[in-house]
Amino acid sequence: MGYISVAIDGPAGAGKSSVSKAAAKALGFTYIDTGAMYRSVALYAINNGIDIKNETAKLINRLDEIKISIKYTDEGQRIYLFDSDVSERIRKEDVSVGASDVAVIPEVRKKLVELQREMAKSANVIMDGRDICSYVLPNAQVKIFLTASSDSRAKRRYDELTEKGIECDLKKIKEDMEYRDKNDSMRAVAPLQKAEDAVLLDTTEMSFEESVEKVKELINNVL
Repeated sequence: MGYISVAIDGPAGAGKSSVSKAAAKALGFTYIDTGAMYRSVALYAINNGIDIKNETAKLINRLDEIKISIKYTDEGQRIYLFDSDVSERIRKEDVSVGASDVAVIPEVRKKLVELQREMAKSANVIMDGRDICSYVLPNAQVKIFLTASSDSRAKRRYDELTEKGIECDLKKIKEDMEYRDKNDSMRAVAPLQKAEDAVLLDTTEMSFEESVEKVKELINNVL
């Protein structure tokens, strides 16, 4: 049958990464966090003093020198920007907003989509992001649009960050999320939208465990 590709789309903070990661681990699939790649490009811009919105050309000219890699360790998946483990740094709010800004740049998307498609050719994968179903993996055997209310998404992100000891503001998180929703939905290249053949999964009233079980169920239906 070949390799199975699972594409999971949805807005910021819907729990795509954590749910996808847990489902992949349970099923023995490779998890690919595409959002982490965009976050890494945003972090590169921040580290190099590039104003993403006003110095787009400068970032585009440096794309080929940016090295992003995903490594699998006993602690799980780790994201590297050059030789530095940036797995925690890229989850900070400044990088979250920056990731939405770099994602509207066509040249950035082209570079990262090529890399993501190559990854999907060599293993059973679960890939999550904003446009995986409709653009990155349009032929995926399983497509899911994972969403939740903005209040629920903001509260989950707030709880996640405070649990890690990161100081944050719930109102600001919700505002940033709604900014990213608008940015992602209105961009010219591959905007955030539910693919016609994707299953809508609203997790507003679901626990994390229930969300993971539902995703596993949808994948098991094609195995």
